[in-house]
Amino acid sequence: MTRVEIAPEVADDFDRIFDHLAQHAVEDAPQRIGAIVEAFDVLQSNPLIGRPAANGMRELVIGRGSRGYVALYRYVDELDTVFVLAVRGQKEAGYRHG
Repeated sequence: MTRVEIAPEVADDFDRIFDHLAQHAVEDAPQRIGAIVEAFDVLQSNPLIGRPAANGMRELVIGRGSRGYVALYRYVDELDTVFVLAVRGQKEAGYRHG
């Protein structure tokens, strides 16, 4: 089973997403963040499931609409490890880092 590692910088992404949800008075903000993290589990058995992105990275689409997010990740076959590098809302223009 593939190992999934989440980069420390993703915490900043979660803070930004949480702040956005709080700003719009979304009541289930903690559950939404939890759902994003749970979605990473699919990468354990399907590390190449995400759509190809630039520089050998991939994007995992999570949810849709107002609950839609995209996680940028890289799968390193030699280590059998996925590194989640950034998360953004589907409607955001790009990643803050990564």
